[in-house]
Amino acid sequence: MRKQALEVSITIVLTLVLVLASTAVAADPFAGTWKLNLEKSKFSPGPAPQSRTLKIEAQENGYKAVVDSVDSQGKPTHTEMTINYDGKDNPLTRTAGGQSGELTIATKKIDATTHESVIKLGGKEVQVMREVVSRDGKTLTRTSKGMNAQGQEVNNTVVFDRQ
Repeated sequence: MRKQALEVSITIVLTLVLVLASTAVAADPFAGTWKLNLEKSKFSPGPAPQSRTLKIEAQENGYKAVVDSVDSQGKPTHTEMTINYDGKDNPLTRTAGGQSGELTIATKKIDATTHESVIKLGGKEVQVMREVVSRDGKTLTRTSKGMNAQGQEVNNTVVFDRQ
C-alpha cells in the first residue's frame, strides 16, 4: 500500500515538474514569429534588407532561432542558431550571403525581456547585439554595434513586429 502511494506521489511530482517546465518555456516572450518593420528600423550603414522573418522556438535555458532574409539586391539568406543563456560561443549556420567563416554567438539573459549577445567571426568579436521585447509583447527591438562583412562600422536598430 505504501509503495503504491509513493509511486503515485512520485508520478504526481514528476508531472507537475514537467508541466511547470513546459509552461516556463512556453511563456518565453521571445518565442514566436517576428516580421521586420522597415519603417521603424534604422540600418547604418544601409541599405536595409527587403524583408526579414525571425522564428524563435523556446528551449530550456535558451531558444532556437531561424532567420530568413532577402537583402537589398533580392538575394535570400537563411541563418539558424541555437541560443543558450550560458554566455558561451554557439555556432551560427548561414547559407547564401553575409559573412563567411566561423560565426559564433554567445548570449546572456539580462532579464525576462532582454538578451545581450556577442557575435564572433573566427574567434574575433565583430558585433554586440541587444534584444528587448516590449512590455506588451508585440515588438522586438534589436540594436547591433560593431562591424559588418565589408568591415564597415554598424549601428543598427532593427524593429520586429510579432506575427
